Amino acid sequence: MLFRASAKTVAVMALDGSLFLHLTDNFVHMHGYRPGASEVRSWERSIPVLAAALNDAGLGDVEVMLEYSLPLNSKRVDVVLAGVHPVTGEPSYVVVELKQWSQALPHEDDPTLCHVDAYAHPVLNPIEQVRRYCEYLVNFNGAVAEHRHRVAGAAYLHNATEFGVTGLREIERDGHGLLFTAERRGAFLDHLRTRLSDEHSGAQAADQLRAGATVPSKQLMSVAAEEVRERQQFILLDEQQVAYRMVLNAVEKAKQADRKEVVIVTGGPGTGKSVIALQLLGDLYRRGVPTLHATGSQSFTKTMRKVAGARKREVQDLFKYFNSFMTAEKNSLGALICDEAHRIRETSANRYTRAALRTGRAQIDELIDVAYVPVFFLDEHQVVRPGEMGTVAEIKAAAAKRDIPCHVVPLDSQFRCGGSDAYLRWVVCLLGLEPGGPVVWEPDDRMQLLVADSPQEMEAFLEARRSRGYGARMSAGYCWRWSPEPKPGEPLATDVVIGDWARPWNLRGDRSVSGAPPAALWATDPAGFGQVGCVYTAQGFEYDWSGVIIGPDLVWRGDRWITDRTASKDPVFKKSTPDTDVDRLIRNTYKVLLTRGMVGTIVYSTDPETREKLRELAGGHRDREPATV
Repeated sequence: MLFRASAKTVAVMALDGSLFLHLTDNFVHMHGYRPGASEVRSWERSIPVLAAALNDAGLGDVEVMLEYSLPLNSKRVDVVLAGVHPVTGEPSYVVVELKQWSQALPHEDDPTLCHVDAYAHPVLNPIEQVRRYCEYLVNFNGAVAEHRHRVAGAAYLHNATEFGVTGLREIERDGHGLLFTAERRGAFLDHLRTRLSDEHSGAQAADQLRAGATVPSKQLMSVAAEEVRERQQFILLDEQQVAYRMVLNAVEKAKQADRKEVVIVTGGPGTGKSVIALQLLGDLYRRGVPTLHATGSQSFTKTMRKVAGARKREVQDLFKYFNSFMTAEKNSLGALICDEAHRIRETSANRYTRAALRTGRAQIDELIDVAYVPVFFLDEHQVVRPGEMGTVAEIKAAAAKRDIPCHVVPLDSQFRCGGSDAYLRWVVCLLGLEPGGPVVWEPDDRMQLLVADSPQEMEAFLEARRSRGYGARMSAGYCWRWSPEPKPGEPLATDVVIGDWARPWNLRGDRSVSGAPPAALWATDPAGFGQVGCVYTAQGFEYDWSGVIIGPDLVWRGDRWITDRTASKDPVFKKSTPDTDVDRLIRNTYKVLLTRGMVGTIVYSTDPETREKLRELAGGHRDREPATV
């Protein structure tokens, strides 16, 4: 929250201009940079209007919380009003979204979206926007988790006429989302009076909301139990079931003995780590244990939200990022499921983190502190960025520092790469990630391995597999620069250029452009085939056929691999990153890319000597063609 005061005080400070200086100073302190001119302008134009409405309604003692931060989320609500309900005498809150729009039209196919002249793309209907803010607040703030009726929402379009926005009201269904315009200012004041008393200060209610523990509500947990747990189940086998039971037992023991425990589950690609994680999430909610799922990957988290929360949007909010817990209360969760934990960073702070939170505290410590049973699923060979600290040794050390018992459960059997342990061992040996050096591939009837003579041959082969009903993707080492995303309607820039073959990288942003899916969906949306994926969009996913381009950052010379850091265009490699770290991370990158395929992998190197070595190690022959689907 950037600022809090009574409605009377906000009105006075808005009048003399000091309010906006306070908001700007607090914004800089919190985020480390100055707010944009449009944001400051919106404060100056909207907040005085709301303050005047509150005072005209006789609600000068209502507490006004400006730019209120939602828990475990980077989103900020324009205003939360805190007071006392005039009938029940209970704390009462009104979430207000302020808009300067003069008019808006509902989207022709989806009334939860709308069109505003100032924006090139559809935006969320403000009724839906404020309703979602209310639901999120109820789901994650303990002060209102069991008191949903205490929270109401209103969108106040103070420059709009009724005629200009009348189409938006189609989705006005409950008190969590009402729309008021300048023409209906009187109705807005009446609504505020039905929710907030004019006889009591709102300071205490605001204190209660601020002090509310950040935990999933029982209602949300019930929905999650139904949505996640009751979906078609995977059968957990052998050590998968062992890992699953170890976590459940640890949670039960922690509950009874009031003692923390850390569980680490290790395994290579496709060993079922994410399946176990989802199974645990659903089962723990069914048992009433407050639990969240977290990863360090935007692509992975967004896909998990899409898959697990497809039918119940509230469930999507259970999937967080590793840096979501900087200010979370200790032991506020029964369990925290850290999937893809090899992506844990040294610290959660980044350039946008406000100064007060730049404590230097390790991200591992934050994750361990927030739950009675933190669970880490990881594969140490998938550390691909400098600063990623998700190793067994690091986690065990952090647990030992706190005298917390730590158990490690290894997963050996795997279901990626056709269930071929031999192929996974071949990849690890190929890249020198384990002692022994490269070995010749021996076909095992589970996984197919091919070497292409050109990128054209690789793409044509994959396209042929797609025509038979298989999924396929092309990915590459980070050896080509990324062009800025084009404007809507313009073609994608061709970044990965090899001779006369050129294809674009996958998109970087959150929106689809020219038919290509957003970055987070590149690996799962069929339209992703036209672009070349990088390790950050491929990691954590799988597809039937994987085409891998090994770039000039990894070449075979004589009897060994040589990594060339100058050939890498990955911006995460700084001058200060040691050569040994760059070498390991580049090899890990190709380990990730080479283990995405479920049916087969076709690999191409831009370097002739390396291609020849790959042909030799692949057995010098093509595997038989896959059966027609």
